[in-house]
Amino acid sequence: MTIEETPLEHVVKVLDVAGTGQEGAHTLFEGDSLYFPTKRIYGGQIVAQAIMAGSRTVPEGRQPNSAHAYFLRTGSIEEKVGIDVETMRDGRSFSSRRADVTQSKGTILTTILSYQEPGQQGVRYADPMPTDLPDPEDLTSAKDLMRPYAEKSPFADYYVTQSPFDIRHLGRTVLMGVDKEAVANDSGRQMVWSRTDGHLDMSQTMNRALLALECDQIMMEPALRRSGLGITTRGISFASIDHSMWWYQDIDLNQWHLFVQDSPVADHGRSLCVAKVYTQDGALAATMVQEAMIRVPQDDQEKA
Repeated sequence: MTIEETPLEHVVKVLDVAGTGQEGAHTLFEGDSLYFPTKRIYGGQIVAQAIMAGSRTVPEGRQPNSAHAYFLRTGSIEEKVGIDVETMRDGRSFSSRRADVTQSKGTILTTILSYQEPGQQGVRYADPMPTDLPDPEDLTSAKDLMRPYAEKSPFADYYVTQSPFDIRHLGRTVLMGVDKEAVANDSGRQMVWSRTDGHLDMSQTMNRALLALECDQIMMEPALRRSGLGITTRGISFASIDHSMWWYQDIDLNQWHLFVQDSPVADHGRSLCVAKVYTQDGALAATMVQEAMIRVPQDDQEKA
């Protein structure tokens, strides 16, 4: 990130991958990697880059409507990524693509992408947004919560200085420790207001890709909340296994939007996390599901 760039401008530039060639039904792209404190590639980054790469290969006017991603290996932030987009089918209103994201060690992500021409007729309904919510402007930003710890914690410093999002939890955040009330009620439910930290004019495709990156910052939180864990729990190990998203309405990430989240089941070291994303005027714009590997050595968990 250059001195002149804001975190949001830098992230959008990294997601805007460049084409490098064509090999039959395969279109090739290359992209940079974003910094992340773990030194491993941030999962939301490569999902978003795959979405953007696939969008360059579909008929004009078609928007991402679903993505189903599988994380195969950890990636390094020290390397660029290659993206191989295979054209699978272009129908009358849908286009299907497969995108593999690679580094020197091999494929780190494979994803199936669907793009749709909007406005098709059919059934229409949506769960309503929860009511009587606090105004996001009255809540404390995660950036402000993390600022006192930025000099001692790489994760806190990342949220303060490099995250392109202004995230505001309705209630206690697991960034600050265990949510004992959630554990007592056996619940991972949480709601979070968010928007970009700054304002950019972005295409709808970029907004949807950026949402894929954004949601990955908070998708595991319901599982941690219900399990009585936090990101600083001693010995904790976590990683995304797979991730699916469906978009139903246009969304402007410059504006406040609400994540309504839960974690209905966990076993065998795997936790399922789900989310609905509403625009501030109440439209259900997207839904997503992520399975995460979350492990804590038993002796460490007892000390947490």
